[in-house]
Amino acid sequence: MGRDIYTDEHHAFRDMVRSFIVKEIAPHHEQWEKDGIVSREVWLAAGRAGLLGIDMPEEFGGGGNPDYRYYVIFNEELAKAGVHGPGFAVHNDINGGYLRQLCTDEQKRRWFPGYCSGEIITAIAMTEPAAGSDLQGIRTTAVGDGDDYVLNGSKTFISNGILADLVIVVAKTDPAAGAKGVSLLVVERGMAGFERGRNLDKVGMHAQDTAELFFDNVRVPKANLLGEEGMGFIYLMRNLARERLSIGATAQAAAETAFEQTLEYCKTREAFGRPIGKFQHNRFTLAEMKTELTVSRAFTDECIVKESAGELTADEAAMLKWWNTELLKRVVDRCVQLHGGYGYMTEYPIAKAYQDVRIQTIFGGTTEIMKEIIGRGLGV
Repeated sequence: MGRDIYTDEHHAFRDMVRSFIVKEIAPHHEQWEKDGIVSREVWLAAGRAGLLGIDMPEEFGGGGNPDYRYYVIFNEELAKAGVHGPGFAVHNDINGGYLRQLCTDEQKRRWFPGYCSGEIITAIAMTEPAAGSDLQGIRTTAVGDGDDYVLNGSKTFISNGILADLVIVVAKTDPAAGAKGVSLLVVERGMAGFERGRNLDKVGMHAQDTAELFFDNVRVPKANLLGEEGMGFIYLMRNLARERLSIGATAQAAAETAFEQTLEYCKTREAFGRPIGKFQHNRFTLAEMKTELTVSRAFTDECIVKESAGELTADEAAMLKWWNTELLKRVVDRCVQLHGGYGYMTEYPIAKAYQDVRIQTIFGGTTEIMKEIIGRGLGV
C-alpha cells in the first residue's frame, strides 16, 4: 500500500534527511555507542541543516513551518537507520511544543536562536525515582522566594540529561493543591546546585545519554517560569499526545525496517537445501507480520494527518503508542527467531534492534497507562 500523506516537498526533505544521516550520524554512531553519548557537533550540524526547530519562528532561526509531518519524516529515517543516539525527537517533538506555546517574548529571544542552531540542547525532567508514569506523585518542589524559586528534588531516566543546556523541570510550586500545584521551570546549565548524576547504563539505545538530575536549593529566576504557575499539569496533558504519536510513529518505522531486513534474510539464507522463507511456518510468520504492519500503518498515517491538522485526541495518541510499540516488540522478537543464531549476534542489525526497542512500551507512558487513558475515555 502506498502512502498518500506526503507531497513532493516532503519526499525531497526525506532525501535530505537520509543524506544527513549518512554523512553526519552513521560514520560516528558506533563510537557514540561505546561512549554512551553523542558529540555536540552533530547537534550543530543538525542546526545548520535546518533540522532543529522546523516549526519555530523564522526570526529566531527556525523553519517557520508548522507541518508536523516534517518531524515525522526525520524520526522515521533515524529509526530506519537504527541510529538512536541523537535525542532530536525530545528536542523537536516534545520540548519544542512547550517552548513554542508557552515562552514569553523575552524567553524566546534568550533561548530560541540557540535552540534552532543546536547550541542549546534541551531535555524535559518529569520522571522521579519514586514517580514514573504517576506524574501527580512527583516530590520535586519549587518554593517562591523573592524573584526566584528555590528548587529541590531529583529526576531520573532523563533523555539528553548529560548534554542538556536547558531542562524543563516539572515541580510542585504548591504541594497542597495536587495537580493544580504543578508548574514548569526552565533550569539552565551552570545554575548553582544543579548537578547531573550518572549517565545511566541501559539495556539498549547506548548512544543516547540518559541521566539522573539533582536539584539542591537551585535558585531559578521566576523569569524562567514556563507559562503560568500551577498550570504545569494541564500543559503536560496537552503536549503528551504529540510525544506519544512521535513514539508510535517511530515504532512503526522501526518495525517495518526489521521486517524488511528479515524478509531479505529469509530469501537468501538456506537450510535443508532451500531458502528458509520457503518453509510454511516461516512463510506464515512473515505473512502475519506483513498484515499487522499494513494495518498499523493505516492507523499511524491517519494519526499523523490528524496531528498535522490539530485534531489528534489524547485517546487516539494513547491507542497508537500502545499498539505500535507492542507490535514493534512482537515483530522484532519474531525476526530474531527467524534469524536463528545470527539473530543473537550484535553484528546483525536485528540483534541491536532487540536491545533498543524494549524501552518503547515503557517511556512516554507505559502500555498499562495507555490502556487506562483509553478506558477512561470510554467512561468506564
